[in-house]
Amino acid sequence: MLGFSAGGHLSAAISTHFAKRLYPAVDAADKESCRPAFAVVIYPGHLSLPAAQWDADQGPRKFVVRHPANADKHLGLNPDVPVTRQTPPTFLLQAEDDHVDNVDDSLAYYIALKNAGVPVEMHLYAQGGHAFGLRRTKFPITGWPQLVETWLATIGMISE
Repeated sequence: MLGFSAGGHLSAAISTHFAKRLYPAVDAADKESCRPAFAVVIYPGHLSLPAAQWDADQGPRKFVVRHPANADKHLGLNPDVPVTRQTPPTFLLQAEDDHVDNVDDSLAYYIALKNAGVPVEMHLYAQGGHAFGLRRTKFPITGWPQLVETWLATIGMISE
């Protein structure tokens, strides 16, 4: 699974909610696991506790983000993304000068994955901004697809 920005958040959410069925199984396909084999999460948004709180404070229907009292207020994970040991191996990538989705979202997810014992690889680059996608740029971050390919080989998803 691969996702950028909001899609990066979606990749993380699917990686942590795959066991929750929203409807009863109707055929054999519904009995198959929904767990992704791996996740590539690129400049994800709304994964840190501060980002979740910001979301909660927006609009007319404000709500409280429930989290443990001892949660790290800076790099704690959004409680709606419950990482467990079963979360699939994850590759994270972000530019530190991303002014749309703060690098803390990637850092919070990385810390949660490491603490749960999930294989994770993270690459942070000083420059690249937001929404660089597959577009070639002058920055080193432009080489990220090769890093993903190498990582996929190291976790046995593709042959070298």
